[in-house]
Amino acid sequence: MRSVPAVVAPWVRTRLRAAPGAALALALLVVLTACLAGALPRAVDRYEDAGLRHSLAQAGPERTTLRATAPIPEGGVSGEDLDVSFSPEVLERQFGKLLPVVDGSVPVDRAQSAYGTSTDDSTAVLEPWLPRPTGLPAKVTLVAQSGLAGHARVSAGRLPRAPARPDGDEAEAAVSAATAEALHIKPGSVIHVPRLGGPLSVRITGVLAPRDPAGAYWSTVPLLRTPALERLPEPGPPQTYWHGALLLPPEATLAVLGSGRNPFRYWHFAPDTGGGQAHGLDRLRSGVASLESGPGLRRARSLTDPDLDVSSGLDDVAVAFGRLRSGISPLVGVAAAGTATVAAVVLLMAGGLAADRRRAELALLRARGVSLPGLTGRLLAETAVVAVPAGALGLTAALVLLPGARAGYAVAGALTVTLAACAALPLHAVLAHRSVRLTGPREDMASVRPSRRRTVAELTLLALAAGAVATLRDRGTSAGRLVSLAPVLTGVIAALLLLRLYPLLLRRLARPAGRLRGAVAPLSLARAARTRASSVLPLLALLTALTTAAFGGSVLAGVAEARDHAALLTVGADARLDSATALPDGLAARVRALPGVRGVTPAAITYEATPTDGVATVPLVGVDPPAYAELTARTGLGAVTAGLLKGSDAHSVPAVASPAVARNYGIRRPFLVRLTDGSTITVLITAVRDRTPAAPAGDFLVVDRAGLPSSAARPTTLLLTGARPDAAALRRTAPASATVRLRAEERAGYADSPLQSGAGHVYTAAVAAGAGFAVLALLLALLRAAPERAALLARLRTMGLTRAQGRRLLVLESLPQALLAAAGGTLTGWAAVHVLSPGIDLTTIALASSQTPVGRAVLRPDAWSLTLPALTVVALAAGVAVTQAWWTTRRNSARELRAGDPQ
Repeated sequence: MRSVPAVVAPWVRTRLRAAPGAALALALLVVLTACLAGALPRAVDRYEDAGLRHSLAQAGPERTTLRATAPIPEGGVSGEDLDVSFSPEVLERQFGKLLPVVDGSVPVDRAQSAYGTSTDDSTAVLEPWLPRPTGLPAKVTLVAQSGLAGHARVSAGRLPRAPARPDGDEAEAAVSAATAEALHIKPGSVIHVPRLGGPLSVRITGVLAPRDPAGAYWSTVPLLRTPALERLPEPGPPQTYWHGALLLPPEATLAVLGSGRNPFRYWHFAPDTGGGQAHGLDRLRSGVASLESGPGLRRARSLTDPDLDVSSGLDDVAVAFGRLRSGISPLVGVAAAGTATVAAVVLLMAGGLAADRRRAELALLRARGVSLPGLTGRLLAETAVVAVPAGALGLTAALVLLPGARAGYAVAGALTVTLAACAALPLHAVLAHRSVRLTGPREDMASVRPSRRRTVAELTLLALAAGAVATLRDRGTSAGRLVSLAPVLTGVIAALLLLRLYPLLLRRLARPAGRLRGAVAPLSLARAARTRASSVLPLLALLTALTTAAFGGSVLAGVAEARDHAALLTVGADARLDSATALPDGLAARVRALPGVRGVTPAAITYEATPTDGVATVPLVGVDPPAYAELTARTGLGAVTAGLLKGSDAHSVPAVASPAVARNYGIRRPFLVRLTDGSTITVLITAVRDRTPAAPAGDFLVVDRAGLPSSAARPTTLLLTGARPDAAALRRTAPASATVRLRAEERAGYADSPLQSGAGHVYTAAVAAGAGFAVLALLLALLRAAPERAALLARLRTMGLTRAQGRRLLVLESLPQALLAAAGGTLTGWAAVHVLSPGIDLTTIALASSQTPVGRAVLRPDAWSLTLPALTVVALAAGVAVTQAWWTTRRNSARELRAGDPQ
């Protein structure tokens, strides 16, 4: 009779069918973690790219365009030479040769690039119908630029045509609409431009409207689009004149080159700002440097002219952006490192939970002869079947949700998460089942003592943390990548220290608790003191998350405080209304009635007041002392009392001065101040303040408005206080000549770069993700201990423990570790902020520019960021324990009481 071979079910399929819930939970965890790991670098790339594009757009084509210029040969150009060397066709061919040279270093926007001829010096024209603001004649610059028809729309007349004779005395030109309006030019006007050999008669044939006024074609040289009202650099009354551009056709090159006003040829290459990528910033700077003074310049000269010169402000823009990014990146790295640490702990805990639940199964396999490599391979296979597709799904979600960024770092992050998830279960199984035992070893704190290896590892981490903190305090956030790990390493060291002290503290508490009536308190403390040694992971996760959350919350709170304070120093109040002349009577009452306005303080400001024994002007502020004293107390800017501005001396007016004014003119020493209308007052400085709301930036003298002449006492400024003044209503009520500024608008303007706002959003998201993973770590720790607690509660109930006592037992048992994590996290976060604050400057991430009145934004502990996460941990631990106790007491305890059954 033939024997029937035994059918062996596949291991992976059997395990997935036996525990589908666990496989689904692992898949969800890996999907979420891989998605976050892939999304973080792509989010950073996106906001850095947006920040670079914003910086380039803010700088404008006048600074970012690459300008290649070449002078004409000495001695001028004849008509024959023009046809050979300087015709539009030759300039176009040279443009085509230069284009690949420039485009190889800096991406070029060909549609906005142009070439042509122009002059360095403007020429005064004497037409009597041209406007003369101060009697000086207007000046014009001749420009013959390519592509005029494609970049402008004809508003009046027609486009200029090529002259009949290139070296003749007549030419046609067009002007922009703004130039035509300012200089009173219209089609048919003739402008005689002086030059060597006789004037050039330029007939205006058309008025052009730029199709893209902000584009590089029109804005590289703004004069092409908008005339300038220029001022002679001479002392005395301002002498101004109009300066505009006459746009000649490209064929009129000889008219430009023969003007005798330093003519030159040019090729403008507009950078492609739409595709700017921050990770290529170094390559961009190298490319610009090569074109300005390197191999790129030598090649460009060989293709065009030996005297060719290339210049651009693009490298300065790139340097400024790189400096801003280098100040922001380490702060974002702190949140990323904290979140990554907590996520890694959660993945390890998930593997530990699975290994703990299958301890009996894995011990049986080892007892039946399964080798350690064989067991590792089986566990790795069953985990990989779930984790690899889940990791791929999470990566795909990150790529789809955040397009337009590099994929390499996202793939590396998702791959790391997938490998960690695959290795967690086999790693725990190998460590727990290295040798075959009849019974498992005890794993509580009472029996497991710190080994020498653990001591060496803890000392190594302590050295790394100390080095990172010292480096950060000494060199700031520019010290390198290790600095981003400083708060995380501080949390890790605190966790390891608390784990060593935790059993000792609880055992000392257990002795006095043993004298209390009842068994719940002593039993709960005894069990908490003999907790599993594997609780190192949840405590590490909680402390790291709390430290990162405290540090991150303090950073975000410091950023908000710095922006709010800078806006206050800029405006001086919640809102401000300024006018160069006296405000209408009754305006203050109408403004006070507007929505959101709580108080209105009038002020009469004379900006050109001059002390008679000095040469510099000082802003003189006339105020009502009681109202102004209330305003200074409310804003906290140079608080004064009404008595400081009121005096009994009839010969002088008491004043509050800035430190510089007090140093120059002395305290308690009267001096004369001349006002703009010629009148004078005698001022006596009685107090010194660094700032004042009416003049928050710069020097000032604040006096009682009643002591000023009537012409200087009428209010020119209204300082408003209120929670949310209605900006639209305020601007409708204000006179047309008045300027309205709101503190809220100024505050919003400080985060003007997507680099700053994007970093803030990523930081917030990373801290929130770390907090979520910490909560998940706490839940996993409670879930891991749930079977043991249920069995304990069932056994104690057979001994007479009531349901209420059972609930209190589970809550009290879980509270010590939660309280330890909360207290340790709060103290560690506070210490980390205090220790690291000297090396952290929040100015770059908080404000648009370091040149702000707030100065250096310092990192300070935020009370809510320290306490709220800690209280949440305690509340969550207590809530889970209560829920578990309620559910356990309602269940039948027969299953937990069966001896020998797996729990």
